[in-house]
Formats: sequence, C-alpha cells, structure tokens
Amino acid sequence: MSIKKKLNRLKSHMSHEGGVDHTDRNRSHVVMDDIPYRDVWEKAGVTPYYFEGNYCLIREVVYPIQQMHGNYSFSQFIDAVEAWNHHGGVNHPLSAAGFQAENFFFFDTETTGLGGGVGNSIFILGHASLSNNSIHLKQHILPQPGAEVPLYKSFLESADYTTMATYNGKSFDWPQVKTQHTLIRNHLPKLPEFGHFDLYHASRRMWKHKLERLKLAIVEKEVLGIARKDDLPGFLAPMIYFDFVENKDPQGMLSILKHNEIDILSLITLYTHLSFQILGLDKKQSAHEKYEVGRWFSQIGEASEAKQAFMHVSKGNGVEAMKAKHALAFENKKQRNWQAAIDLWKEVVNEGEGMLIIEACIELAKIYEHREKNFTDAIAFTKKAEKSLQQIIQEDQIKISISLDDLTKRSDRLSRKIQKQKRDEKCL
Repeated sequence: MSIKKKLNRLKSHMSHEGGVDHTDRNRSHVVMDDIPYRDVWEKAGVTPYYFEGNYCLIREVVYPIQQMHGNYSFSQFIDAVEAWNHHGGVNHPLSAAGFQAENFFFFDTETTGLGGGVGNSIFILGHASLSNNSIHLKQHILPQPGAEVPLYKSFLESADYTTMATYNGKSFDWPQVKTQHTLIRNHLPKLPEFGHFDLYHASRRMWKHKLERLKLAIVEKEVLGIARKDDLPGFLAPMIYFDFVENKDPQGMLSILKHNEIDILSLITLYTHLSFQILGLDKKQSAHEKYEVGRWFSQIGEASEAKQAFMHVSKGNGVEAMKAKHALAFENKKQRNWQAAIDLWKEVVNEGEGMLIIEACIELAKIYEHREKNFTDAIAFTKKAEKSLQQIIQEDQIKISISLDDLTKRSDRLSRKIQKQKRDEKCL
C-alpha cells in the first residue's frame, strides 16, 4: 500500500483516536530484542525505558556549546542569561535575572491533533538544556497507546529545572501535559512547578508588523536565519505516527523526531535573539524592533528603560522616529514633565503625518486646556486635529480610531470657555 493511501486511510484516526486504555500496564517485561526494528532504533540513538512491565523509547542528542543554530551559537545563549543578570533589577517577562543558563528547560511536544482534551494524545515529549557545557536534547517517544505511564515517568525524571521555555506552550503544550498526567497521576510523581517563558507571545509582540503568521518555522526563516532542509510538514506528523503504531516501521517517526529536534533547538536561538533585542545587544536591530522594545517596557511600567529605547529611535529619521517621539512624550506626561512632553508633541505635529499628528494635537489641547488654562492654544490644536482627521476621512487612508464628533465637542467646549474667560476679564 502506498504511503499516500496509508495517510488517507489513517485520517479518520485523527478525530476518533483517544479511547486509550491507560490501565494496560501488566504486560510481560519487554527487552530490546522484542522491540520491532530494534536495529533501526539503535542506529538512530534510541533506547528503551522500562517501567511496570511496559516501555517507552528515548532518543538523546548532545551538541557542543559552539554549535551554530541559525544566527547564534548555543554559547551565546549563556551570554544572554549572563547579560540579564548583569543588567540589574529590570522587571521584564523574559528576564533571566537570578537564573543560570543550566536552569532553563526548552520544551516542545508532538501530538495526534491540535485540539485539547483527552482525545488528543502526546506521542513525543522533547526538551533540551545546558549541562556540562553542552546542549543535551532528549525525546521521550510513545511507541503505542497504553505506554503513557513509562512515557511520563521517564519525562518527569528529567524535568528537574527552574524555568521552562516554549512556543505557545502556555496555551497548548503544557495544558496537554497536565490533562494527560491527570489520567495516570496515581502512577506518577506530581508535575513540577515551573516558571514559564512563552516565546510565541514575545515573537508576536516584536514581529507582527512584518510577519503575517507567527509559526515557529516562519520566525526561524525570517528572523533567526534557520533554513530547514527536507523538513517534515508538521500537519503530517499525526498520520505518520498512526502508521507507525500500526506497522512499527520507525522511518517516518525518525523524520518527526528530527522536526521536533529543530523546534527545540530553535527555542534556544529564539530566546537568545529576543534577549539580545530587549537588552540592546543586537547591533542589527531595526528601528521598529527598538520601538517595540520601548513599548514593551512602557506597558510593564519600566519607564527608564522605555525612555532609553524611545530616545534611541527618536534620533533617527522617518515614521519610526516620529512614533518614538510620540511615545516619549507620553512617558514625560506620566512623569509630569509637561514642558518636555509639549516640545515633543509639537515636533510630531510639525514633522509627523496621519494619525500621529491628530493624536499629538489632542494631547497638546488637553495640556493647554487643563494644565495651562490656555484655551486659545487648546482650541487651535483641536481645530488642527479636526482638519487633519477630515482630510484622512476624505482620502480613506487608514482605519480611524478617533471620532470627529468628539473633536467637535471639544472645540465647542473650548469656545464656551474662551467666551466665559472674556466675560470674566471685562467684569474685572
């Protein structure tokens, strides 16, 4: 039977698989000689792990610390962790301050589907960490349904780490582990507590402006300099696994293991690159990336780091510089540095374009109305914002987030204040 026909026949398993009998743990003890295609597995560095009369398979690979993966060597991951520790007490979601590189646990799974719940099974648990100045990668393989207990037992024996790094693992991989662990928890130790760095959310924040999709393979190619060759498409993995369960031939599974291996190694490179970007160590960092770093620091309340990033970008030219000045003005406003904010927003009004001008005009109108009590300048900037917004609406250039009615109401209110101010002056 051709592989195409096998894959088509096995598609039905993807929606109906899940009736796994987790109680079938009383088989006779298995030895390597009893494992089908044992010579192929052994050649690939795969060995069995026995527990309670059943077994899973384990593959281990060791990489030298100077090995390159994309634009970075693994030794630069150590540099990234050390840089976080030297940087001080910056509160950032990806900060490794207080950790050593050996504390990290880069983790990825392969599953029989993309949905959650008990109907979706994990058949590879893969992870890598630094040990003895090398990267040690380990993959725990489910040889058939019913072997989940040795699979998770072998995994938990390796999971003695402080911080997990995944790619969308908070939403998918680790909840799947928790779900399946619950089904067999009476036979296993408790799951350890981890700090968790989800690099998907960090990548989305940094590069959604230039990447339509944030799949790891796309980030690898477009950002990290990683080119996969003859890589297995991830959507084929479940069907190939079901074919392996039926026929025991490991050739397809070896392709899945290689795919999973690259995923895990890419997490190390991705964490290194993100850290270099956030800490300002990436000499090739674009103005937009630096701007996004500033925005991130601003949103988590690290004003000093945010201002530093925005000031760096504001010294350049073009749209990014104007956006940085606009953001820098907001930082000064938060710190009640009113004149600095005014000066920056005036620069944006004079040199910016589109919605930046409108937003800067509105902020200036607020300051002049409420802080300076200068209603004349307040209404002047409001009118400028109205005129700019009307032009944008007519040209239908961009999605509008500011209401023209709101600007009109602001103008009317300021006009009434000016009239009252004039009346008050006459009375004096």
